[in-house]
Amino acid sequence: MMNVLVVDDSAVMRKVIIRELKQCGIEEVTEATDGIEGLEAASRESFDLILMDWNMPGLLGIDVVRKLREAQITTPIMMVTTEGERNNVVIAIQAGANNYLVKPFSSDDFSQKIEQLQAVKV
Repeated sequence: MMNVLVVDDSAVMRKVIIRELKQCGIEEVTEATDGIEGLEAASRESFDLILMDWNMPGLLGIDVVRKLREAQITTPIMMVTTEGERNNVVIAIQAGANNYLVKPFSSDDFSQKIEQLQAVKV
């Protein structure tokens, strides 16, 4: 049973992501509404996967990724963002993200990325 942290400032987007996770058989989901809340949640609780938006108030998702990696938190992280420029993908991977999905995404693309990240965890 996977425990996933979804960090996104958009309530609608969190609902979409949670619906997609359920279609992948993942029921245990914790929500964070911004980067600060996401950092706090990931620092105090162990997750199997973190799905992180880039643009959020308080603390950008990319900065959360950096802080988690600096804290030696090795949980697989996938950026789920509208930031689709190739340079941003490179920045995210260099910061420690394990995968990248550009919004809007298809159910097939989402489930494929989740499967890839589950393989990282095993």
